[in-house]
Amino acid sequence: MKKNKLTFEQVNNYLQKKGFTINQNRKFFKITGFRSIYLTTFSSFFVILVFFMIPHIIEFKKKNLIISKAIENNSKSNFNKTLEGKKVEELSKVDEGLDLNFLFEDIFKFDELPNDTVRLNASVIQQVFKDTNYNLKEVRKTKLVKPIPLSHLPAEMKMIENSKNRKTLFIQIILPLVLEENNKIMSDRRKLFTILNKNNNSIGEKRWLNLMFKQYGVLNKDLSTLKVRMDFVPVSLAIAQAAKETGWGTSRFAIEGNALFGQWTWTGEGIKPAGADSDDTHKVMKFKILKASVKAYQRNLNTHASYKKFRMERAKLRDSKKRLDSLVLANYLDKYAETGDEYVKVLKQIITQNKLIDFDDVKLLPSSMSLESLI
Repeated sequence: MKKNKLTFEQVNNYLQKKGFTINQNRKFFKITGFRSIYLTTFSSFFVILVFFMIPHIIEFKKKNLIISKAIENNSKSNFNKTLEGKKVEELSKVDEGLDLNFLFEDIFKFDELPNDTVRLNASVIQQVFKDTNYNLKEVRKTKLVKPIPLSHLPAEMKMIENSKNRKTLFIQIILPLVLEENNKIMSDRRKLFTILNKNNNSIGEKRWLNLMFKQYGVLNKDLSTLKVRMDFVPVSLAIAQAAKETGWGTSRFAIEGNALFGQWTWTGEGIKPAGADSDDTHKVMKFKILKASVKAYQRNLNTHASYKKFRMERAKLRDSKKRLDSLVLANYLDKYAETGDEYVKVLKQIITQNKLIDFDDVKLLPSSMSLESLI
C-alpha cells in the first residue's frame, strides 16, 4: 500500500483543528543549517591539522629531549661496551690517543710565579705543625687535615736520622697537597656530570668543556674518554709513590727540583741523573713548587698510554660503586718503573706497612689566613 507524504501545511491544519498552533521558523532552520556546516568544516579541519602536526611534534621532542641527553647516554653506553669487550665505533673508542699540545699548559704556568717562596727548615715546620695541632694520630682519629701549604721540602730531610720521624714529616707535608689536587679533580668531575645531565649548556660550560678536553689530551672531544681520565689517584697510592721515588723526601731531585714522582722529560727543564750515561738525553722534571709536581703526577697517570689499564680498572671500580682501592690499582702501575712487578710489590709494602690507607678517606679543612700567617 502506497504511503502519502504529509506536507507541513497539512500537519498545521490538522493541529489547528485540534487547538494547537505551530509557527514555522524558517530563519531558525536556515541559521541552524549554516552553523552545522560551519562546525562540521571547522572540526574536520582541526582533526586534519592535529593528525598533520603529531609527527612533527614527536620529531621535535626527539630532537630536543632525547638527542640532548645523547651526550651522556651514548658516552656511558660506549664506555660500558668497552668494559664488556664489545666493539665500539672507531671515533668513540674510550681512552684512545693523546693530544700533547696543551697537556701541561696549566702546570707550566707555575713557572711564571715569582721566586719569593721560602724554604723552611725541618725544625720550623715541625713547630708549625705542633702549634696547629697537626699530627697524623689526630688525622687518623678525626679524618681531618689542616691545610698547611708548603712549597718546598726542608733541605735537612736526609739529616733526620730517625726514620719514623722522617716519614711522619714527609707525609704531613705531602698529604695536604695531594688532597688539594684530588679536591680540584673531583670538583671538575662533578661539574662534568652536571653538564652532561643538562638539556642545554651555556657558552661558559661549552668553553669549560673545551678546556678540559685540552688539559686531558682528549681527541675528537670524546666525552667517554674525558670521564675515564678525569678522576683522582687514591691518597695512599700517591704518598707511596712519592715516598718510593724520593726516598721519603731525601733525594736530590726532590730537594733541588721539587720532583716528588720522578717524572722524566726530554725537552723541558730538568735535573740530569748523576749516574746517567753521557749520551742519555732524559732528565728528571723539576718544578717551581711541590704543588706543581703533584698536579703533573696526576695528569701523567690520567693521560699517558702506559697507565690506560690503571684508568680502566679505576673506572670499573667506579662503575661497581666500589671505593678506589690503592692495593688493587697499584697492580696496574708496573710500567711506572723499569723494575715492573717488583715496583708494584714495593708500593704495596709501603702502603700496608705505613697504614697509608687510613688517609684515603680524610678531608682537607678550609684554608684560613691564620694558618698561612704561621708560615
